[in-house]
Amino acid sequence: MDSDTHMQAHWWGLTIRGIFAILFGIAAVFWPQMTLVTLVYLFSAWILVDGVVRIIVGLGGIGKRHMWLLTLLVGLLQVGVGVYLIRHPYVSFATLILLISFTLIIGGVIGVVSSLSDTTSTGKTLGVVSGVVAALAGILLLFQPASAGVAFVWIIGLFALIDGPLLIALSLDVKRVEEAAAAAPARRR
Repeated sequence: MDSDTHMQAHWWGLTIRGIFAILFGIAAVFWPQMTLVTLVYLFSAWILVDGVVRIIVGLGGIGKRHMWLLTLLVGLLQVGVGVYLIRHPYVSFATLILLISFTLIIGGVIGVVSSLSDTTSTGKTLGVVSGVVAALAGILLLFQPASAGVAFVWIIGLFALIDGPLLIALSLDVKRVEEAAAAAPARRR
């Protein structure tokens, strides 16, 4: 199974990640005054789901996909951050900002690098945009003063509302390519 076939077999992972990003984004944007503990739990749920999906895709790509190791490492990082935050829901706001920022920056950079191996121009574009948005959101959060809590929640919520539809669009593109590849042998007959 080559890189494209592996990605096509796991298009659903992108959809799940996109749906959870949108749900988190809606909660963050429309409920910005939530308590820090609630934000920690919501972010933890989102990042855990995203991380588990990345781990599954990464493990499924061992030896079949160029970026399987990076996908796996980002997934492990996300699960580690999610578990840490669930076990320590009363972290300081500064710690939360650092954890979220570095997770977004690392995930964004690796997302850009891994999307460059995509063979479709749509997949490449959506992957790069998603990675750049994640890295920029992480950088913006790093420079966000801890005193501006509502702005912090809006930034991360808006990132999730942008990234979620991008991930879903990417999953639909991957699925379209899969369906076209499956239909191609039937046309040759």
